[in-house]
Amino acid sequence: MESALYAPPSLRSVLRAYLQLMKLPIVALLVITCVTAMFVAAGGVPDLGTLMLTMLGGALSSGGASALNQYWDRDMDGRMARTARRPIPSGRVSPANALVFGLALVAWSVFVLSFVNWLAALLALGGAIYYVVIYTMLLKRNTVVNILIGGGAGAMPVLVGWAAVTGTLTFEPFILFLIVFYWTPPHSWALALLVNQDYSRVGVPMMPVARGEDATRHQILLYSIQLFLITLLPVFFGTLGGVYLAGVLLLGGGMIYMAARLIRQHDKAFTRATYKYTTLYLAVLFMIMIFDRVLL
Repeated sequence: MESALYAPPSLRSVLRAYLQLMKLPIVALLVITCVTAMFVAAGGVPDLGTLMLTMLGGALSSGGASALNQYWDRDMDGRMARTARRPIPSGRVSPANALVFGLALVAWSVFVLSFVNWLAALLALGGAIYYVVIYTMLLKRNTVVNILIGGGAGAMPVLVGWAAVTGTLTFEPFILFLIVFYWTPPHSWALALLVNQDYSRVGVPMMPVARGEDATRHQILLYSIQLFLITLLPVFFGTLGGVYLAGVLLLGGGMIYMAARLIRQHDKAFTRATYKYTTLYLAVLFMIMIFDRVLL
C-alpha cells in the first residue's frame, strides 16, 4: 500500500536539487569576477569563444567545489537551521550522488578549460582543491583563521580569467586576487554574525564564536578599510582608470560606512543589510571594471 502511494520525485525537482548543490548565486558572483579579469586583461572585449568556454569551465569548477563542500559538511549542515534544507541533509540527494556529481563537475571544468589553455584549467582545478581540501576539510572546523586563509579559494577565478586571455600571469591579476581576498572576511563575518548560534551549536570557530561579536564587528571595519586601500592599486598602476576610481570611492565609502555603523548598531536587520551590501559591493565593483575597460 505504501509503495502504491509513493510518488517518485519529478525530473524538475531532481534538477533543482542538483542545481542547489552548485550554489548558483555564488557561482554567478565568481563567474562575474572571472569575466571581469578577462575584460581587464584584454583591455576591452575578449574573444567571444574564449569568453564562453571560460565562463562554462569556471561555473563547472565553482559548482563542483560547492557540491563537494556540501558532501563533506553534510553532518554539520543537518544540525544548522540555515542549511538543514540543503539537498543532502533534506534527503533529496544521497551523499554518494553528491560526491560523484561534484567530482564530475570539477573534471568537466578541467576538460572544458583545456580548450582555452592548460594554465587556466590548472588554476581552476587548484581553486576547487583549495576550497574543498584547504578550507572545508582542514580549516573550517579547526581554526578561527578559516575565512582569512580560505578566502584565497574565492579569489582564484580572477587568475583563471586572466590566464584564459593571456596564457600567463603578471602582477595585475594578483591585485584583483587581493581585492576578492580582502573582501571575503567582511562578507563572511557579516553572515557569521547573523547565524552565530548555528556555528556555535556545531562547534565551528567562526570569528563571532571564537572571538566574540564585538571583536568581529571591529575586524569587519578593519578589513573594509584595507579593502578600500587595495582597490585603489589598479588606478595607481594604470590598470584601470577614472570610471573605476569613481566607483571605488563610492562603493568603498559605503562599505566603510556600513562597517563603522555595524559597530554601534547590533540589530539583525542592519547586520543583514550589511551582509547584502557586501555581496552587492563585489558584483558592482567588478562590473564597473568592465565598463572602465570598454569605455576607455
